[in-house]
Amino acid sequence: MSHEPRRHDLTKRRVVYEVAGMERVTVRHDLEYRATDGDVLTMDVYYPSDSNRAAPRPAVVFVIGYSDAGAQSMLGCRFKEMESFISWGRLAAVSGLIGITYMTGRDPAADIRGLLQYLKENAGSLGIDDQRIGVWACSGHVPNALWILTEKAGGCSLKCAVLCYGFMLDLGASAIVAEASRVFRFVNPGAGRSIEHLPPATPLLIVRAGQDEFPRLNETIDRFVAGGLVGNLPMTVVNHPTAQHAFDLTHDSEVSREIIRQVLAFLRFHLSA
Repeated sequence: MSHEPRRHDLTKRRVVYEVAGMERVTVRHDLEYRATDGDVLTMDVYYPSDSNRAAPRPAVVFVIGYSDAGAQSMLGCRFKEMESFISWGRLAAVSGLIGITYMTGRDPAADIRGLLQYLKENAGSLGIDDQRIGVWACSGHVPNALWILTEKAGGCSLKCAVLCYGFMLDLGASAIVAEASRVFRFVNPGAGRSIEHLPPATPLLIVRAGQDEFPRLNETIDRFVAGGLVGNLPMTVVNHPTAQHAFDLTHDSEVSREIIRQVLAFLRFHLSA
């Protein structure tokens, strides 16, 4: 009899946008990138089907802000095993990029730093151009992505970031993100940092769900956008006025699909230049 936990329905949801050829991309599963305290952490790498290893490709890392132990306990699988991350990885690959999903251990902040360091040191064997790496994050994963943007991430200079319907930074006296981190248990390693800590030349795409049901999440986005404009950051903002949280998985509409196309076009433009 199997004792594996039953998977939550959320883990079975795919992105509501599909492209011909998604199922034909090449995937290298479970490549070890970090070992710590008995944990062996692995990543999955999604390559375009026509990938030529002699020509390094740009890559996008799908950042995780939670421990996989919690995900397995509550949802029944790791994040990289969820259909949402699998379909985003395939969408990246069919768009001509290398998509990277990965496991996390007890310290997701240290894990993303370690992953980027591994990509830098092994770019040649992976077929990755380490000067053209971007990040994508959503929801409670966004604070970890924002933090790594402010870091010297393993020698990788990140070229761009997509931040979808996520908790951002606590600016000024705000404690919205800190409280949400405590309640939802995502990491918030950038606590205390501000707009001024972000790299001024790294393009950001911020995607907002106008009907997001998470209390005050959109308030953190709105404050971040206002601060980013004052700081003249290279920032693009897309608002889906009728959508709720995780609309790329739950709001099956042409507007949702058009925004997903915008996300992929943003990544292609900034990583392939």
